[in-house]
Amino acid sequence: MAGTTQSLILTLPSAVNTPFLRRKTCCLFSRSPRFNLPRRSISTLTRSCKPSDEIHGSDLANGLYWTKPLINFASNNFLPLALTSGVAFGLANPTLGCLADKYHLSKFSTFGIFVVSGLTLRSDAIGAAAKAWPVGLFGLCSILLFTPYFSRLILLIPLQPKEFVTGLAIFTCMPTTLSSGVALTQLAGGNTAIALAMTVVSNMLGILIIPFSISKFIADGVGVYVPTARLLRSLILTLLVPLILGKVLRESFRGLANFVDQNRKLFSKISAVFLSLVPWMQVSRSRSLLLMVKPAAFIVAIGMGMILHLVLLAFNTLTIRNLSAVSGGGKSIFAEKENAVAALLVASQKTLPVMVAVVDQLGGAFGESGLLVLPCVAAHLSQIILDSFLVNFWLRRDLSSNTVKVA
Repeated sequence: MAGTTQSLILTLPSAVNTPFLRRKTCCLFSRSPRFNLPRRSISTLTRSCKPSDEIHGSDLANGLYWTKPLINFASNNFLPLALTSGVAFGLANPTLGCLADKYHLSKFSTFGIFVVSGLTLRSDAIGAAAKAWPVGLFGLCSILLFTPYFSRLILLIPLQPKEFVTGLAIFTCMPTTLSSGVALTQLAGGNTAIALAMTVVSNMLGILIIPFSISKFIADGVGVYVPTARLLRSLILTLLVPLILGKVLRESFRGLANFVDQNRKLFSKISAVFLSLVPWMQVSRSRSLLLMVKPAAFIVAIGMGMILHLVLLAFNTLTIRNLSAVSGGGKSIFAEKENAVAALLVASQKTLPVMVAVVDQLGGAFGESGLLVLPCVAAHLSQIILDSFLVNFWLRRDLSSNTVKVA
């Protein structure tokens, strides 16, 4: 505004074309002390002479300037904001959440999550992963067979309420994340094709294997009987069917596939909204019990989720190095950086939507669903944050090594 005012003051005399009027104006300003205004007064006078719509437009532009960073932050962090908002709303006012749970809105939101997941799953790069099939096979075994064993260790932790421990144990039996693993692999320069293949196959097979994993690792440790056949049938209907439906729609209509690919951020936000509805309803239903939980217990549960992810990263790192050593050393397919990055990131993450759907189908067999889900929401967010820092560290290290080579 000061620059605009200054330009107006400097250009004012040049607007008068007659020399006589120019001399007259100068005389008036030099003789009369009333016109010898200070610079601040002229600035105020000039501003007051502006049209009101121009002033309001400038204020509006300043307001938009301040809100733009907030909008960008909300857009870039939509999933954690949606999840935390759902939990916060459930704690603040559980009435709507309980009403939505009464009318089984969670089933519709779960259906919507996996229809969107099917629409966004790209299979064109899966064929390119055939060359690295041993890496993909290891990833699937780690996701679905090896890492669920860590649930036995988690169940040994004496933390109250017990649902926090049980929820994290169930979380270890889940397949990999539906999108963040592939996205981080691509950002780190890893083999995106093998990461995508592991994501698709593990989520397809996971729906079939999860009931048996929960029955073997969780139910025996907790002393609860899980109807495996009924849970399998329920997961097929609520998870696998909408996932296949979305995938069939994508492959059947090329225009729809192009639209989804061009608006992937929009569909990820839609999926995040659907996902946030489930913990909102579960927390609303379990609000009275959640308020009885000591904050220290919840902080310990968050720390357990972070340690769990670090343990999975360490386990997969050591396993990949051992497989590389026994299968050819530096020439092994496991020694290739792109394959190792993809296997490490994808095999170390666990998905929250499937876990939420499984808890919803269990019907309270392991305790209050809100208490089961809450630490897993924190674990899901912490694993993405930790892996983001890890990828950033790799990128900085590669950049510094390239700089040294050039020098």
